[in-house]
Amino acid sequence: MAVLEIKKINKTFKGGLFEKNRHVLKDVSFALPEGQTSGFVGSNGAGKTTTIKCIFDFIRPDSGEVLFFGKPLDNNAKTRIGYLPERPYLYEFLTGMEFLRLHWNLCYGASLKDFHERAHEALKKVDLFEAKDRRLRTYSKGMLQRIGIAQAILTRPDLLILDEPMSGLDPDGRAMVKDILREEQRRGVSLFFSSHLLQDMEELCSHLVVVNHGEILYNGVLNTFMAEFQSLEKAFAVLKKQQEVRRG
Repeated sequence: MAVLEIKKINKTFKGGLFEKNRHVLKDVSFALPEGQTSGFVGSNGAGKTTTIKCIFDFIRPDSGEVLFFGKPLDNNAKTRIGYLPERPYLYEFLTGMEFLRLHWNLCYGASLKDFHERAHEALKKVDLFEAKDRRLRTYSKGMLQRIGIAQAILTRPDLLILDEPMSGLDPDGRAMVKDILREEQRRGVSLFFSSHLLQDMEELCSHLVVVNHGEILYNGVLNTFMAEFQSLEKAFAVLKKQQEVRRG
């Protein structure tokens, strides 16, 4: 079963007075297998973040369909999905615990059932339990990224979608985020994360989606991909060249 299906999404942004319209997503289609980690890789500006925003309807696509667990997004599906945007907005006047409570309320209303257990569990996973009562304005860049991940895993989601989760982190921070993702893998969560760093894909993923200039160049098993091209760097270069030839 596919936990997420994207069918022929198109998105065009209108240009300004002297600018042309930009067709940024072109019949984007792919499916993510249940219980696996899928990487969404492409250069900066390839269309990764726009695709993810269209998946959640933060940006309305011009056409296409998105299915979560075989159905359109509804309130039940939302409680089964964890999400971390590329540039999350964090309320700096809240403490770490208050920030998690805000996201819990968005999912479940004012009910406190299981909240403290889940919040403590998430904070310990991201190594922020001792900082739970500090204001977010006092957190470092790495701590802010980790509290963002804590809210994404707070409800023990079945599907976790992360947009550039390791962007801007130092080596220690990147290693910690990778360890968190591996722990979610062991729990059986379906993971989908975007990155422009091919090394992240090789380390963590079993499934791969490659995008460039708003077009899907590959959607399938990572090992099959590697067997044909030997390295992701070589494969990405070949796929981009093939795309350029098709486009003339």
